[in-house]
Amino acid sequence: MPRFAANLSMLFTELPYLDRFSAAADAGFEAVEVLFPYEIAAKETQRALLANGLELLLINAPPPNYTGGRPGYAAMPEMEERFTRDIRRVIRYADVLRPKMIHIMAGYTKGAEARACFIRNLQLAADQAPAQQFTIEPLNAADQPGYFLNDYAHAVEILAEVDRPNVGLQYDAYHAQMIHGDARAVWDEFSAHAVHVQFGAAPGRCEPGTGPVDFEQLFAAMDDSGYDGWASAEYTPSTLRTEDSLGWLAEP
Repeated sequence: MPRFAANLSMLFTELPYLDRFSAAADAGFEAVEVLFPYEIAAKETQRALLANGLELLLINAPPPNYTGGRPGYAAMPEMEERFTRDIRRVIRYADVLRPKMIHIMAGYTKGAEARACFIRNLQLAADQAPAQQFTIEPLNAADQPGYFLNDYAHAVEILAEVDRPNVGLQYDAYHAQMIHGDARAVWDEFSAHAVHVQFGAAPGRCEPGTGPVDFEQLFAAMDDSGYDGWASAEYTPSTLRTEDSLGWLAEP
């Protein structure tokens, strides 16, 4: 089985933000994700991580567009100048929080110009922080209509054009199932490019145990493929308390 982590932007949300770290540690997690930590001073998140002995695996970038747009604009040519500024802010946060991964969100656009912009921005980020691992992730069109990156084959093509060793694929079993109809087949085809894993059951995006994905087999396939990274639980619990949704942790 892979090592499991908790996404604190979706798990333990019944608690205030800083209390989620101790709750995750108490539940047995040794690593966490925080999608957009930018509204909280980096030092506060850092203290919560250190106090609970947790590793930070992932944050999203760029920061949300507070002027009213949806998060993510790395593939939007009209936002390229802003991305150049904002990725510096992200890297400053990363210098404090030391996330293992930074997921760069493409945004809601389409076309050849968007693709070229996305590639340029990924290369810019990778070159500004060569020791930092960056990821890209396809998101499904049902949840994120109009999102530029919505296919795993397309993501791998872009990675080849970016051609940077510190930019890789973020595989999410929920999105893979929703996009392609078979999360396991997506893993088998694209796992060589995966540097990080997230999961949730489809179609409800709740904890494993519902829907068509056999997570026991999927996690075994990750082991068989040689993947030695983390798998982060990124789902909305179907229970009032997150801890009551963690039965899958105890399964063999």
